[in-house]
Amino acid sequence: QVQLVESGGGLVQAGGSLTLSCATSGIIFSINGMGWYRQAPGKQRELVVEVTSNGSANYADSVKGRFTISRDNFRNTLDLQMNNLKPEDTAVYYCTRVVAGIPYWGQGTQVTVSS
Repeated sequence: QVQLVESGGGLVQAGGSLTLSCATSGIIFSINGMGWYRQAPGKQRELVVEVTSNGSANYADSVKGRFTISRDNFRNTLDLQMNNLKPEDTAVYYCTRVVAGIPYWGQGTQVTVSS
């Protein structure tokens, strides 16, 4: 059974940084087909960054230049480094991975940015 677990969320002041991590189990680790989404209160879930089948990362315009995705080969996690955070980045952040066309989601981790 494929499972994803996010960690690293929290409360930070505007301009600060956080790193989220996504660990997977039940499947061989690969970042292809993985990504991060977020959902703010009262809004639809939106893409933050996705890793395509060829390994390239596509970022939402709103986070380009501030967020960076990376793989931790030691911990087998997909990490999201978030810098220069803004209050509008406040949301629940979800990790996802598509396996054989089926999207799997983690439970989400809350990121709150205070002004």
